Amino acid sequence: MSDVIRLLPDSVANQIAAGEVIQRPASAVKELLENAIDAGASRIDLVIRDAGKSLIQVTDNGSGMSETDARMCFERHATSKIARADDLFSIRTMGFRGEALASIAAVAQVELRTRRSADEHGTMVRIEGSTVVSQEICACPAGTTIYVKNLFFNVPARRNFLKSPPVELRHVIDEFQRVALIHPHVAFTMTHNDKEVFHLATGSFKQRIVGILGSVFNERLLSVGQEAAKIKVEGFVVKPEFSKKTRGDQFFFVNNRFIRHPYLHHAIENAFADLLPKETFPGYFIHFTIDPAEIDVNIHPTKTEVNFLDTKLVYAILHAAVRKTLGMHQLSPRLDFEADNSHGIDFGEISRAGREIRPPGITINPEFNPFKDARQTAGGKSPQLKPNENWRLFYQDVPENEPKPESPENENSTVQSTFLQVQGAYVLSAVKSGLLIVDQHLAHWRIQFEHYLNMFRSGKGASQQVLFPHTVQLNARDAVLCDSLSEDLKLIGFDISKAGERTFVLAGLPEGVSNNDAGTLFEGLIEHFRMHSDQETNDTQTTLAMSLAFKTAWPYGKMLTQTEMSNLIDRLFACSEPEASPDGRKIFTLLNIDQLAQFLK
Repeated sequence: MSDVIRLLPDSVANQIAAGEVIQRPASAVKELLENAIDAGASRIDLVIRDAGKSLIQVTDNGSGMSETDARMCFERHATSKIARADDLFSIRTMGFRGEALASIAAVAQVELRTRRSADEHGTMVRIEGSTVVSQEICACPAGTTIYVKNLFFNVPARRNFLKSPPVELRHVIDEFQRVALIHPHVAFTMTHNDKEVFHLATGSFKQRIVGILGSVFNERLLSVGQEAAKIKVEGFVVKPEFSKKTRGDQFFFVNNRFIRHPYLHHAIENAFADLLPKETFPGYFIHFTIDPAEIDVNIHPTKTEVNFLDTKLVYAILHAAVRKTLGMHQLSPRLDFEADNSHGIDFGEISRAGREIRPPGITINPEFNPFKDARQTAGGKSPQLKPNENWRLFYQDVPENEPKPESPENENSTVQSTFLQVQGAYVLSAVKSGLLIVDQHLAHWRIQFEHYLNMFRSGKGASQQVLFPHTVQLNARDAVLCDSLSEDLKLIGFDISKAGERTFVLAGLPEGVSNNDAGTLFEGLIEHFRMHSDQETNDTQTTLAMSLAFKTAWPYGKMLTQTEMSNLIDRLFACSEPEASPDGRKIFTLLNIDQLAQFLK
């Protein structure tokens, strides 16, 4: 039998490696931006078309490359960042694997133009599918410009699995933000389809956060700072009252590299304990500066996972830094026995020395009678009863000629006694087979979801005009998303128009949506849609209906009348899928008589 093991061609190996490094246009954007940072650029311009499917162009004014380096940079594992294995524990650059450009060139048509400031002319290299098409001299400014065209042109299956342009654009914006946030000393611009999305000047870390996420963050941020022997923690946390119900504005950086770390996230959540509203998450922008020998970044090709040599120490320092910040702003209890009296208070003025000391006392009304008849008219006298007869007043029936108190609803007694609400979260109803328990929030979410979904399908979404239009200011990422959803928003009943690059005006709302705090509701709708728009089973309209239904559904804690509970049950079981909420959670359960009996054994 002949041998069956053989070496793969370089082109095939590069395509396989590209599957790990370049998963979508946003992956290529991340790698190219980080290369520009490593080149020492002070200005980086990103231009994309069709959410990066047709073109990704990154221009920087960095160090540039020589003619030989311009060709070598597309070879696998060709890098200027490390030379030996020991260098992996002293990495301070963004890249070091030497895989990014080789992976991009394997699945796209790439053109590179680069020149060092000391050279008279530059170099242009064209590569398609790992094959060098041409290399020649060209005229270009100092720095590097790289064009990535027709991504995945030779891997149609991968290209077909890409999401819609709005979804891919949001991923590109996310990667752009992660790089731009932690490098405020670099000026950035981003343009999509000839329309500028970001224009970020150099400045401080806080100015960069405000420039990316909007001016509203200027008053929402609290500074965090703590320095120990091996680690320095600095950045900002968002005030508890501005926390969100989605995990949106949460950023960890280690040595200027964006990372994800659930354990450290828990440290911040623990520091915010008892300060956050129910089911909300803290926002934070935290940067760790640490000796590269204390971390391992060579875990995953995307380099968003990091192992710390002493994770518990990092956890403790981060937790202490956040608690200190919250305490300094009087957002958490804090006792400081060493604090100086810096408020200028003369405690001698409030001393009790020389004052008469009086025992505490109470005032007694000798005319007070706890057994006074509440039905007695004003100015009348209490009935004269013997002491041993006073207790009978508590058990006297209401006279027949006196009207009985009315119930909150004019319903018959059977309806009033059928439903019971528990802790503002569950509705209980006695049925023939036992006890029905319904989650009121999930049930109303399901009802609202099918209601808005039917609006989309029928195309008859009613809109109610508001007397005073609401102005909504969105960040760049959500503004792009709102633009892409404008037609669907109008179908469901929103009368929305654009008043600026990131400013929108709400002149009408879907029927049944409260006008109170409509701006906050709309911002929450956009954010919820963004967080759930990647679900493969849902189209845009389904996800939008789910998001709007979530924002308008009854929250936990809302007290319901008997009529509301009755209608909730009726409308739930009139739904096409009453068993599960739009996100798949179980809405109700039924306990039969035998199960109920088990609780008493």
